[in-house]
Amino acid sequence: MRKIVIPTDFSETSMNAIKYALALFKYDLCDFVVIHAFADEVYENTRDMDREGFEIYKGRFQKKVEKQLQEEVGAMLQTTANPRHKYRFEARFGSLVDETNDLIERDNSDIVVMGTRGKTGDKNVTFGSQTLQVIKYVKCPVLAVPLGFEGYPVKNILFATDYRIPYQRRELKLLNVLGKNFGAQLTVVHFSEYEKRSHRQEDNRSFLECCLDKARTSYLKHASNAITGGINQLLQEQDFDMLVMVNHRHSYMEELLYHSTIEKIGLEIKIPFLVLQNLHR
Repeated sequence: MRKIVIPTDFSETSMNAIKYALALFKYDLCDFVVIHAFADEVYENTRDMDREGFEIYKGRFQKKVEKQLQEEVGAMLQTTANPRHKYRFEARFGSLVDETNDLIERDNSDIVVMGTRGKTGDKNVTFGSQTLQVIKYVKCPVLAVPLGFEGYPVKNILFATDYRIPYQRRELKLLNVLGKNFGAQLTVVHFSEYEKRSHRQEDNRSFLECCLDKARTSYLKHASNAITGGINQLLQEQDFDMLVMVNHRHSYMEELLYHSTIEKIGLEIKIPFLVLQNLHR
């Protein structure tokens, strides 16, 4: 059974991500856990309270969150009564990253699905701060879904890589299944200014080919190290439904997430963004 964690802030963006996840995994046996981490909200509203007042407020707020989560799960059941799917919810007093990681470790979860932006809904921001934190620090793949995107079933997936980093078999298996379930075309694009690949790159590509054996996969080369421009160009020229990259130290994704912002780098993402994590679990 595939185990899926869905953080929510009860916004329209969150519900859109939930609906997308239900459609994306409609063929799989799934256990969905909808989570809301509410520590920040409690601390923000109890600055002038004593400890007793704080604990009372915290308990009441948790009951409120649990009711909202129950209503959201009810909306999921109304969206699709898929017999392959089970739904649970958890209200967690803690930070979103810590509580999400705790769930991932406890349940050995496969993926986190969430909206790209939260309640603020700033149209000038591609990814909200909470989404970026989850992408940076959680220990399993994260799928960020833009508000209003309804491009399913998935038909065309773009996987951008430089073959310099190793991949995790479990995470590629997830991508393999998505491609297989929808008969999607998976385009793996290698960005490099060099004509010849190194031995490390050859080995990593061979491993990739082995793990993606069930998907309809094509391999292309983009003769440039300008990854941002290359991705933007491909997204504009072709009708892709999903962008996939791997987060790893000393990689383009680390530069994207740690040393700048997606806005400053100029990566224009208007489709779901699947970030694979290069971590052993």
